[in-house]
Amino acid sequence: MSKEMEEEYYVPPLSKYSSNFPDPRYAPDEGLLAYGGDLSSHRLLLGYKKGIFPWYSEGDPILWWSPNPRLLLYPEKFKVRKSFRRVLRSGKFSVTFDKYFSEVIEHCATVYREGQASSWIVPEIIEAYTRLHEEGFAHSVEVYKEGYLIGGLYGVAFGKAFFGESMFSLVPDASKVAFKALSDVLGDRGYDFIDCQMKTDHMIGLGAEVVERDIFLDALEIAIEKPTDFGKWHDFEWTYKE
Repeated sequence: MSKEMEEEYYVPPLSKYSSNFPDPRYAPDEGLLAYGGDLSSHRLLLGYKKGIFPWYSEGDPILWWSPNPRLLLYPEKFKVRKSFRRVLRSGKFSVTFDKYFSEVIEHCATVYREGQASSWIVPEIIEAYTRLHEEGFAHSVEVYKEGYLIGGLYGVAFGKAFFGESMFSLVPDASKVAFKALSDVLGDRGYDFIDCQMKTDHMIGLGAEVVERDIFLDALEIAIEKPTDFGKWHDFEWTYKE
């Protein structure tokens, strides 16, 4: 899309009576392609299957995004640097899946983040993703030290794609342990990628790659046709292996 076309791009409202989204392939690179609608499970899942996710601040309308480029982590390409390998070898952390989803998303919403005045994880988002969790589509990873929950992440799984939403750490490296555990388990289960959405140096350092949106959307079409791991992931287990 040319710069001139991006400047003229019209961001349409979504109807509460239709779940249709604009084609993300024609959205401007910043990714904003629609606003409004609702956060029903049906609309959220349809959005994810099309590479679209909600992201907005409290008091704003629901904003729907599909940025170009996209940031993906292919499980087999997770980078473990020497300092982090020592952390993993220490055995100080333990991990569970889908045990405390509510606590994880609440921590993600409230943990302090440098340079961020408020969280985009507003009460309506918490309610919507908790519902997706109860329906078997949203999942959490919990990290413990000495029996205390000190880190984790959550996201949405459909087909063999995982869409990461947010993570938190109360102690250094806790969210990295959660992400490593998720990557290992999903890699073993044949997942094609973890969608990290937008580029960050932190994720790049863990092995995530910048991918053109069209390439991501092509890969997504394949991934969502594969079997979905519905339901709770209580039986997923992880221990660090070299």
